[in-house]
Amino acid sequence: MGDKTLTAAEAEQAFWDSLKKSNTGLLGLDQPGYHAQPMTAFREEETGTIWFFSRDDTDLARDAAVGSGQGAMFHYGSKDQNVWACIHGDLSVHGADRAIIDRYWNPVLAAWYPQGKDDPHLTILRFDADDGRVWVNEGGFFKFAYEVAKANLTKTLPDAGGVADVNLQ
Repeated sequence: MGDKTLTAAEAEQAFWDSLKKSNTGLLGLDQPGYHAQPMTAFREEETGTIWFFSRDDTDLARDAAVGSGQGAMFHYGSKDQNVWACIHGDLSVHGADRAIIDRYWNPVLAAWYPQGKDDPHLTILRFDADDGRVWVNEGGFFKFAYEVAKANLTKTLPDAGGVADVNLQ
């Protein structure tokens, strides 16, 4: 690790900032044998809620609808590979909320819903994050490559950035 300790607040801020720029990760229920799937996250800054658009006929949407929701994990890696996160929270079906649909609708989402914003299979999943672990390496690929080469030459550990546990409630 580097000379600077990564605080939970810095890790959380790095995660949220990165999620704004690159918002795709893997979402799945926190259950044995359940596989996460690629999903696009839309964070509502006012509440901290993360919204995911889904079709109501997917396994994830059907399983998230059981009871009042399910424990879930959102795995994230930024496009620039400077921020990585594993976030735990509760996943539930929120339904076809028109205000949320209008707020986040874009051409990529539209591709999955042939009938547009009124597609009968369109539903929204609500992810309420509670805690997680965030890794931050602000040096990017070249710093990482340098650290690996240096570690191999000096027989020391590379500086791969910092890691911190975060409470997102």
